[in-house]
Amino acid sequence: MSLSQLSARIVKDFRKNKMVYLMAVPMVVFLVLFRYLPMLGIAIAFQDFKYRVGFFGSKWVGLKHFQSFVNGYYFGRVVSNTLIISLLDLLFVFPMPILLALLINEMKGQRFKRLVQTVSYMPHFISIIVFSGMIIEFCSLDGLISKIISIFGGERVNLLMKPEAFRGVYTASSIWKETGWGAIIYLAAVTRVDPQLYEAAEMDGATRLGKLWHITLPGILPTVIMMLILKMGNMMNVGFERIILLYNDVTMETADVISTYVYRKGLIDMNYSFSTAVDFFNSIINFSLVLLTNAISRRVSETSLW
Repeated sequence: MSLSQLSARIVKDFRKNKMVYLMAVPMVVFLVLFRYLPMLGIAIAFQDFKYRVGFFGSKWVGLKHFQSFVNGYYFGRVVSNTLIISLLDLLFVFPMPILLALLINEMKGQRFKRLVQTVSYMPHFISIIVFSGMIIEFCSLDGLISKIISIFGGERVNLLMKPEAFRGVYTASSIWKETGWGAIIYLAAVTRVDPQLYEAAEMDGATRLGKLWHITLPGILPTVIMMLILKMGNMMNVGFERIILLYNDVTMETADVISTYVYRKGLIDMNYSFSTAVDFFNSIINFSLVLLTNAISRRVSETSLW
């Protein structure tokens, strides 16, 4: 196809779908202003950035800040905590929306199904500050969890003051908050499975479990793989908002992750070059994980993002 033919095709498509393109304009502007233009700031990771001299007057220092982070005292702690929390998220949080979607799909009563969907979606829409406040209240010495523990003969304890319990609390709260919302995409994938396959399976005497295992799961597997690849791209981006609101000096040893470390170094200590270098280091790892996971998926299952 020549350049003129391609241009004519684009113009024709634009005229045919001009309202669709118009609807996309706000999102394109958002992406350019808040996702692509800020990438220019990555350059300060290689500078000793000073406000008084600006971007062009700051001294270039190469990989100095990357070396400082890797050789720093907190490198092992923040990287290991990030990996552990991310792996817990991958093992326990990621499968839960899939399981919930399969369970909802098996429900017969439409009213009860809608009720379960509504109730499971609700935590996602709670403000992160309010949600974190609820977690703090539930885990306090006089909170709901401590009362349940005491009912079964245990000793009341503030879970957010125990370093060994922080990761479990964070993972459990992630399951509570995001399972219902995450199930939406898998429920949509289930509806795309050909109903004739279920009818044929019933004629062959398949049980509900057999249909689930041999029809439903294979039918949504490409969606699961896609979501897994995207999940791996955020493997190291443990959300700092909830951790900052939940952790304290006592639990810092097991709760401090790369994103919270970047927050402290950048916004509290105002060491912008160092924090940018750490965040850039984190982004490189995430990008590498996406490439690796996508390549493995393409080779093993023939399903990939590209």
